[in-house]
Amino acid sequence: MSRRLVAAPLTAAAFAPFGEVIETDGAEHFAINDGMCTRYHDLARVEAAGPNARVLISIFRGRPYPMPLALTMVERHPFGSQAFMPLSPRPFLVVVAADGAAGPERPQAFLTRPGQGVNYARNTWHAVLTPIGAEQDFLVVDRGGDGDNLEAFVFETPYAVHLPEAT
Repeated sequence: MSRRLVAAPLTAAAFAPFGEVIETDGAEHFAINDGMCTRYHDLARVEAAGPNARVLISIFRGRPYPMPLALTMVERHPFGSQAFMPLSPRPFLVVVAADGAAGPERPQAFLTRPGQGVNYARNTWHAVLTPIGAEQDFLVVDRGGDGDNLEAFVFETPYAVHLPEAT
């Protein structure tokens, strides 16, 4: 048995309690390199706390899960934020949960638009990387350094995360 959860469109306002939406729409921008390049400036706040902390830049190649997603586990990173920006114009599924007294509260699911990414705030419970329909590469910015920067929580009763009917 699972609990049903349907993904909503990803918006900056809806996602604000969990971090930041990364996108160029409406972002501060200006020309650089003699006008040959546009810089979309300061799209997310990168957090890296703790001993010997440093910022890591990686590429993750994710394979899609069967839908509906069987959400059995979420994770969080106590020492730093974690940003995911797709390198292709495809949507992906984002699942987050507020922190409660006994672990994560009821998750919320979001479906990105092509070109949107997310920056999970430090200590935000989130699901694993979930591309939709095809393998997808992501630019990932997160924290490296000493200390255990990964906590996991397994739900006693999993959630079945559904995409909106039009997807």
